[in-house]
Amino acid sequence: MSQIEPQNEDQQPVEDTKPVVDAATAVSGNGNGSETSVSDDYGADKIKVLEGLQAVRKRPAMYIGSTGAPGLHHLVYEIVDNSIDEALAGYCDQINVTLHIDNSVTVVDNGRGIPVDTHSSGRSAAEVVLTVLHAGGKFDNDSYKVSGGLHGVGVSVVNALSENLELEIWRNGQVYRQSYERGDPTTELEVSGTTKKRGTKVTFKPDLQIFETTEYSFDTLAQRLRELAFLNGGVTITIDDERDGKNHRFLYEGGIVSFVQYLNQSKAAVNDKPIFMQGDKDGINVEIALQWNESYAETVYTFANNINTHEGGTHLSGFRSALTRTINYYVGKNNLAKDLKDANIGGDDIREGLTAVVSVKIPRPQFEGQTKTKLGNTEVKGIVEAVVNDKLGAFLEENPAVAKRVIVKAIDAARAREAARKARDLVRRKGALDSGSLPGKLADCQERDPSQCEIYIVEGESAGGSAKQGRDRKFQAILPIKGKILNVEKARFDKMLGSDEIKTMISALGCGIGKDDFDIGKLRYHRVIIMTDADVDGSHIRTLLLTFFYRQMRALIENGYVYIAQPPLFRAKRGRNEQFIRDERALESWLMKRAVESRTVVLPDGTQLSGDALEQRLEKLIAFRKFQQIVERRGPSRDVILAVLDHGARDKAFFEDRERVEALADAVVSPTRTATVQQDEEHQAFAIAIEDRTGGYPRHHRIDQDFAATGEFRTLANSYQDVQGIRGPMTVRTAVSSEPEEVGEEPASAAANETAIGGAPLDEATRLAAEVKTLDASAGPKATAKGGKDADVRLDTLDELVEFFTAAGKKGIAINRYKGLGEMNPDTLWDTTMNPATRTLAQVKAEDHLEADLMFTTLMGDQVEPRRKFIEDNALDVKNLDI
Repeated sequence: MSQIEPQNEDQQPVEDTKPVVDAATAVSGNGNGSETSVSDDYGADKIKVLEGLQAVRKRPAMYIGSTGAPGLHHLVYEIVDNSIDEALAGYCDQINVTLHIDNSVTVVDNGRGIPVDTHSSGRSAAEVVLTVLHAGGKFDNDSYKVSGGLHGVGVSVVNALSENLELEIWRNGQVYRQSYERGDPTTELEVSGTTKKRGTKVTFKPDLQIFETTEYSFDTLAQRLRELAFLNGGVTITIDDERDGKNHRFLYEGGIVSFVQYLNQSKAAVNDKPIFMQGDKDGINVEIALQWNESYAETVYTFANNINTHEGGTHLSGFRSALTRTINYYVGKNNLAKDLKDANIGGDDIREGLTAVVSVKIPRPQFEGQTKTKLGNTEVKGIVEAVVNDKLGAFLEENPAVAKRVIVKAIDAARAREAARKARDLVRRKGALDSGSLPGKLADCQERDPSQCEIYIVEGESAGGSAKQGRDRKFQAILPIKGKILNVEKARFDKMLGSDEIKTMISALGCGIGKDDFDIGKLRYHRVIIMTDADVDGSHIRTLLLTFFYRQMRALIENGYVYIAQPPLFRAKRGRNEQFIRDERALESWLMKRAVESRTVVLPDGTQLSGDALEQRLEKLIAFRKFQQIVERRGPSRDVILAVLDHGARDKAFFEDRERVEALADAVVSPTRTATVQQDEEHQAFAIAIEDRTGGYPRHHRIDQDFAATGEFRTLANSYQDVQGIRGPMTVRTAVSSEPEEVGEEPASAAANETAIGGAPLDEATRLAAEVKTLDASAGPKATAKGGKDADVRLDTLDELVEFFTAAGKKGIAINRYKGLGEMNPDTLWDTTMNPATRTLAQVKAEDHLEADLMFTTLMGDQVEPRRKFIEDNALDVKNLDI
């Protein structure tokens, strides 16, 4: 689910970034309707030291929850929360997050900047904040009235758990810098230059000694940043991923009203405009936005001080109880449920199809632990109830037409709930949902420990037959399903229980279904594997199954129990030999391995590379080109990048040496490119301003200390060291066999599916093979070729070298692209797709629940227009289209 990304993230019109709020502002709106009182006097005396930092690296989970992926992402949240606190105080409206290739992260804001004056402890306030636990401005109500990072461990814990951290502060017209390694300062806080900017920049790299993984999920971070943009209307938040070029920009002037509109954008609304409620009492601010739609799912997000309280808390219970009571009071007062005979309108009925966001701001929040997933302030419940009773009651009285539509929907939901109860009782009496009565088409396994069991949900009887024959019956169960199951996105619960295929799955899994009956502890298999054909129908069936699991058994996905089988996409054949290849990446690796088998590369200094050494060097070369393309996409052209690398422009010392900078500037000048050396005041160094008119239009780039310090350039520079020796004219020596190659003929039935490696048709494969033979035999006056002897080919650039070996790997190869599982015999299916030792499974995750919910609604819901727009926006990104 996280693999599908709409191209346009901003659903509301965005405006240019607003001017920075003046520091003298005493009372400022936070963009979502509330006001926050702040004090300008934010200096070293506001930093309160509560205790030291000694235990963080020893027991990091105490401070960030875990050393796995959640804890890793928590580091970014802590830094961003500091910037959001500046926004709440009225001093920041721009936050930028950048993920670098080396998995370091940079967070920049335009707030006031961390104080730099001397603290009472004798050190700079900035160093105290970064090195002392529970040191910050959030323990003094004069600095921040409301804060999401009340535990105060924020940036100091990030510093302690980072391999290195670079701090840059723009304050009082000066640039301050300091470096840290694993929590300890390696430099003093020093002035490096002057600036007109204001704010803080933190770049840190998580420590591999601490974390199980240091690879960030773009989707997980994007979800959190999107939430923060909604909750802090008017604040622009961007995220850029330099690893693959993804980027989002979030700006929502409407606050949580925009949030609700975003969640409902692909659904038919019951009330056209979201209902917005706001109230304040005892320093606690409550904001609620809600809107009903024609779907059957309840979507409620709750926040306390910008923190997503996934487990709810007192604000959620107050909202739900007041919502039920207020609407039932209106129904009784107006006698609107007189035809509802045996059923009563319950809270679940009222919340069917409801989308709501509840946000509270509390001076002294009480959370359950540092992970902050449940709000515990008892006084909040009564305040939320009062706001809903007052504001929603008034809205219903003033808008009777909207009130009637909402109540009619709730009455319909009550009737459907009663019908679903009767349907559930009926199928239960028949044993259709009883895990003790397994469906006849299920080929069950012998193992009874769920953690050791897996079930393959297979498309069609044909594939089911092959899977049953090929499986290991000790721990693998097979459940064939017939055709396309019911689209549960469009069906109520009672209708869903009438579907034979869905009842079969519910019975086979054994965990029940529905709010009252579902129990994940009764799940019979801890690996539920979807295995469908690689065609349009297979993709549709897979999406229908994922929709069912996400909407009705989401706990299976959240616990990591749902997988998608990855059958091989290709069968490569040369003569009578065949090879099954999983995907395009594996195909590229296999082709490169083939290409180097009979070839030797002679470098200009006479060094000869062949076999494993040549393969490893080519892999490094390909990686270098990949990083080079990433840097080029975001900056100067390839020859400029190579010049920067050749001149050793990798550190601060280089840019402080004017002669070396001028030499680099001279090297990049061309008829269409100018390079000017400039003073870099922020770093007290020199920089090169480049104007490149190649292609007819001007592009401007800057080569300076910041450019050389980026994660992607550092990674490129490290990769460059591996390929430095492969430069200049090279000779590729190919041992040409005197025996003709044997190429087997493919059966006529397979001709329709036959492609060359990389997806080219057969005639294209023939042409490519012919080109390679020509290249081997007659690559110009410097190449010679004779039967049974070596053929030498001269290549002048790295690009030519990679292209040569890519083409050589394709020689004489043709493949089948598998579409149906039934095409594979049981042994092949076991070897490639079902054997735990050799198979590949894709685990289904929903890291960005907002995007996952929107995607299912768009693709599987009733509204046609959002689906059409999605198809139009993403049509050019489709790979392997099969129609």
